[in-house]
Amino acid sequence: MPALDFRHSFPQRDAHTAEWAGLKGRKNGDLLRSAEAAGYDVLLTVDQAMSHQQRSAGRKISILLIRSRTNQLEDLVPLSDSILQVLQSIEPGQMAEVPPAS
Repeated sequence: MPALDFRHSFPQRDAHTAEWAGLKGRKNGDLLRSAEAAGYDVLLTVDQAMSHQQRSAGRKISILLIRSRTNQLEDLVPLSDSILQVLQSIEPGQMAEVPPAS
């Protein structure tokens, strides 16, 4: 299963990849602004620098930082349940984190 298909781990949510949404290649601030403008509520990212480079307060979009060993499916899929739990409570403008699988 290609990494693109990680979005299928969330059948209860309307999830898209940056590529599908036409946002691929955009960098942090531009990515957040574009995702907000497109109406997205949450940005899931494995970009560990995002928490140091971007502020989420005051934004309409939330940021969910996924602490995964890699961005490969075998490391991401085991975190799906934890991600779904955080998605139930994350608020606009909030930055949250999903720790790596034990």
